[in-house]
Amino acid sequence: MTSDQPSTNQSGSPAGHRLLLWLRSALILLALAALAGYLLVYVNYALALFRFPFDYDQGEGFELMDSLLFSRGQWPYRDNSTYPFYSSNYPPVFHLLVVPLVWLFGPVYWTGRLVSFLATLVTAGVIAWAVQRQTRRPWLAALTGLTYLASNYVYHIGPLFRLHTTMVMFETAAIVLIGNSADQYQTGPGQSQMRPRLWLGLALLLAAGFTKQTAVVTCAAAFAFLFIRGPKRAILLAVPFAAIALVLFWGINLATGGQWWLNAIVANSNPWLIEQATGLYRQWFRLHSVITLLAAGLAVYELYWGRLSVYAIWFAFSVAGSAMAGKWGAGESYFTSAIAGSCILAGLAAGKLLNWSERHHPRAHVALGLLIPILFLLQARLVFHLPTGSPLGRTVAQLAGQPTEVWIPPQTSCSAPQEARPVAYVDAVGPTLLGRPPTSADAQAGRRIAAYVRDAGGPPLSEEAGFSFYADADVVTNPTQLLNLHRGGRLDVDELLEMIENRVFGVVIFRAQFYPDPVLQAIGQNYETVDTIEMNNFVYCVLKPRSEQTDGSK
Repeated sequence: MTSDQPSTNQSGSPAGHRLLLWLRSALILLALAALAGYLLVYVNYALALFRFPFDYDQGEGFELMDSLLFSRGQWPYRDNSTYPFYSSNYPPVFHLLVVPLVWLFGPVYWTGRLVSFLATLVTAGVIAWAVQRQTRRPWLAALTGLTYLASNYVYHIGPLFRLHTTMVMFETAAIVLIGNSADQYQTGPGQSQMRPRLWLGLALLLAAGFTKQTAVVTCAAAFAFLFIRGPKRAILLAVPFAAIALVLFWGINLATGGQWWLNAIVANSNPWLIEQATGLYRQWFRLHSVITLLAAGLAVYELYWGRLSVYAIWFAFSVAGSAMAGKWGAGESYFTSAIAGSCILAGLAAGKLLNWSERHHPRAHVALGLLIPILFLLQARLVFHLPTGSPLGRTVAQLAGQPTEVWIPPQTSCSAPQEARPVAYVDAVGPTLLGRPPTSADAQAGRRIAAYVRDAGGPPLSEEAGFSFYADADVVTNPTQLLNLHRGGRLDVDELLEMIENRVFGVVIFRAQFYPDPVLQAIGQNYETVDTIEMNNFVYCVLKPRSEQTDGSK
């Protein structure tokens, strides 16, 4: 029985019953409204990014370049030592999903941003479905799905041309399918008895792994669960799964002459920074403490008094795997799998408490009916984030007791530091460069930079690809990829240095100076800054070849 209505004897009188029922309904509606408000903010942010024609997050343009190469039937896993010194470091599935949109609309940013945004909506729907299936409480299912979308991390990265949220979509769907089918699976000697739902879950797990390498953590969680439930069955499933994954992996490696291994595996072996990892763990828990504690509580209950579910195992593995956020170049996105798992477990924990109290403790059931929506309201409060550039945004922030702006200095690595200035975006994360919808001024700044690329008289050397796409110029280099390979001693930069010294590049554009040190030194000797332009609170430096008069070597 899953009735949400307290009986008359729970409240002592019909009037008390009606009051408690009204109060509980009001709290549920208030929690739903608060989380739905975040959804509206999220949609507004996504629409603003869809309209923005340049990189919002460094690296988006290279994801677009990967998709463009796939749309032309070409591999993006290439030799970084020869022009255009470009290669991808990510698996192909996300980019292949974007390819049909690139065929139809060309290489524009909204294509991949739309795919990523839709992936977060699908993930929220799967979370809600998993909770609804076990609790039979639609309001609770809706709260959990909306809580995922309300996370600051999901909000920040969800509408970006990045592949992480698509990986989480595949992971979440795979875990739900595997968990739901495993208990119904009929053991037997042959594969013919394996349920299609389970095989679909494993196929989605494979898709997650070939969307981003970090899905290996979820693969380990899924097979750990299957092994606990039935070692023989787990082995029978693991063998073909591993065989297919290896065939695909080495097939791509063979087709790319070994560049797949070098760029997708070797180049991703970045240094691990303990301060970065511990700082992100503290931030993640501070922002998501309600759902995390509910999830951890149910996981502990299952470990000692119940039966471990696939969700508890996935949550534990994902929390541990989030330590990879400490790698150089990583960040908050590595916690999104743990957030998805905690949303499901939090919903199941709330449903289990309601069901138990309804059967055994009527008074506790009344209290829990009030407490659970209050907890989701508290979770909504913890993740507060809101653009405040409009009168409505400023009013909401003031009503919530939040500031209407924060002061952040423009980020620069290639010019003198600048003083902090007000930014119309408030976030519980603290000062952040993600989340504020780009403005028309940002778009105009991007067009100014792209004009330098268009008029360069030679190929551009840019840390972002968006300006090259806008100016219909070559996309040259993926700077972080070059840096990672150079650190590992796996990159020959001679041809690139020769082109820089001969001043073949008509313009150089810096945002963070991610190039290897020899490249930066060569640029400094042969190019000079002619303009600095601020876009999205970053200062971009535009460099042109040094003239005879300013070149000391002449």
